[in-house]
Amino acid sequence: MIKAKKKYGQNFLKDKHYLEKIVEAMPKSDNLVIEIGPGLGDLTEKLLEKRQVLAYEIDRELCEILKKKFPNLNLKCGDVLEYWQESLANTKYDLIANLPYYIATNIILRALKDKNAQNILVLIQKEVADKFSAKVGDKIYGSLSILASQVANVKKLFDIPPGAFVPAPKVMSSVILFEKFKDSYNEDFAKFLKIAFANPRKTLNKNLSVKYNFNPSEFGLADTIRPHQVDADTFFQLFSALKERSKNGKNNKSSRSD
Repeated sequence: MIKAKKKYGQNFLKDKHYLEKIVEAMPKSDNLVIEIGPGLGDLTEKLLEKRQVLAYEIDRELCEILKKKFPNLNLKCGDVLEYWQESLANTKYDLIANLPYYIATNIILRALKDKNAQNILVLIQKEVADKFSAKVGDKIYGSLSILASQVANVKKLFDIPPGAFVPAPKVMSSVILFEKFKDSYNEDFAKFLKIAFANPRKTLNKNLSVKYNFNPSEFGLADTIRPHQVDADTFFQLFSALKERSKNGKNNKSSRSD
C-alpha cells in the first residue's frame, strides 16, 4: 500500500462519483490532455479512455507504479516546473488534473500564460477556487480573479468533500474550469495588480500612491474606493494610463522632483 507523501501534497481522489463528474466536465475538444500529479492513476485511467494523455509525476515511486499500470501512457518523471519553459507542450492541450494544493495557484497562472493551454479543468482547494472565480465587490476578489477573467471564462463547477480523498485533506476542494479566449495575460498588468491589492483593506488610492502619482477622481473614482470594488476593465484602463505616463517620466514617484 502506497502512503501519501506530505512533501508532495498528495491526497488521492478515490471516490468514483467525483472522478466521473470530472470526466463529464471535460471540455469538448480533441486536444492533448496534460495531467499533473496523476498519483495512483485513478483519474488517469478515465482520461486515457477519452484522449491522448501526457502526465507529469514528481514522485519516483509513483512513476514506477504508473509505468506498470499504464504502459502506453506518455509519462514524464520529475518536477513539471523544470519541464515548463514557454509552453508545457508543442501542441494545443487541455490541463486536467487534481493539483496538489501547495502548487495549484502557480500551475494555474502558468497555464493561463501558456499560449498552447486551451482549457484548464482542475481540482484545487476551495478557497483558491473561490478567489479565482470571485466577482467585483466580493471581499476575496483580487488579482487572481482579474487575471483569470482577462484570459478565460471561469466557472466553478462543484465542491468535493474531504472524505472523497485518501488521506482526507482538512479543507473542502472544488473543481474549476477556465475556458481560455486569449493566449496569455499581460505580465506588467499582473505586477500592477499586485501593487493595487498590496493591502486590500486600504483604499486603492493609498495602495497605488506608493508607486504612482495617482488621483482617483481623475478617473471618476471615489477617494474611498477599495481595490475589490473596482472592475477588471477599469483596472486595465488605470494600468494603461499610468503606464503611458511613466514612459514620459510623469508617473512614477521615483522620477518626481521635489
